Amino acid sequence: MGVEVSRLSNGLTVATETLPSIESVALGAWVKSGARNERDEEHGMAHLLEHMAFKGTKRRSAFQIASEIENVGGEINAATSVETTSYYARVLSDDVPLAVDILADILQESEFDPDELEREQHVILQEIGAAHDTPDDIVFDRFTETAFRHQTIGRSILGTPETVKSFTSGQLHDFIERQYDAERMVLVAAGDIKHDNFVREVEKKLGGFRAKAAGNIPQYAQYVGGDFREDRDLMDAQIVLGFEGRAYHVRDFYASQVLSMILGGGMSSRLFQEVREKRGLCYSVYAFHWGFSDTGIFGVHAATGQSDIAKLVPVIIDELQKAGQSIQQEELDRARAQYR
Repeated sequence: MGVEVSRLSNGLTVATETLPSIESVALGAWVKSGARNERDEEHGMAHLLEHMAFKGTKRRSAFQIASEIENVGGEINAATSVETTSYYARVLSDDVPLAVDILADILQESEFDPDELEREQHVILQEIGAAHDTPDDIVFDRFTETAFRHQTIGRSILGTPETVKSFTSGQLHDFIERQYDAERMVLVAAGDIKHDNFVREVEKKLGGFRAKAAGNIPQYAQYVGGDFREDRDLMDAQIVLGFEGRAYHVRDFYASQVLSMILGGGMSSRLFQEVREKRGLCYSVYAFHWGFSDTGIFGVHAATGQSDIAKLVPVIIDELQKAGQSIQQEELDRARAQYR
């Protein structure tokens, strides 16, 4: 049956994929607004909105949101990324109207109660503290900050303690009004779903959502690169080597994804075999490729002992250089299979 796509009169996109062998439905709303869309004084607000998503609306308390979806055996959650915020659920087919209603309620009628806000701010402060105590979190934050210096795309999604503590309910409402609109939203469902029925449900609940908000266009990303080192009193070292990758909409994006698999996508990958198995220079190594709307990052992460850094880095660089010269058909076939 494939993927079907419709567009409501207000510009909201609705997409479904019918999977007859599955009795449940995964559905969600993806909004083209994330950490990259924040102003300087809003750093961390998109992530805080994710936390506040289930803390009460004009129609439902926080407990009602949780209990209504769980009473039918469903799940509901939200997530923030650099460029998007998503609100999603999984329910049985008969309960799709309920899930759409709850998601629409959250998107349009969230209250952002000050007491709930204060509690979630405290939770996020703990989250920031935990991230600062986790070396593999720190190294990626510093990596993106260095790659895209002084740009919102390079900042931590969590924000800073100072900005997070400063947010008010009014600021959250203002951010929603400015960033959330139908033209930047996609409602998606996959599973035991009929496209026309889903479109009707979405039309009923979100057909009146504002077509276009004021918004703010994020600056075009400029990969800067550089070197960042931070000494900590730890037994191991976290290392990331990277360079500019491909945006997710360009043709080369998928080639870069496959290349990351060949280099460091599993125990049979080049890096794992050469660095870990043959030389024993680290206990963890893998390659990655992240695509954004106008750029990307390709890199290698490794965790090793302090004494092995000087030996490890040249080997990784050598493997990166070799990858541009020769790739065997067997490696390509295996990487394609992994990527599928």
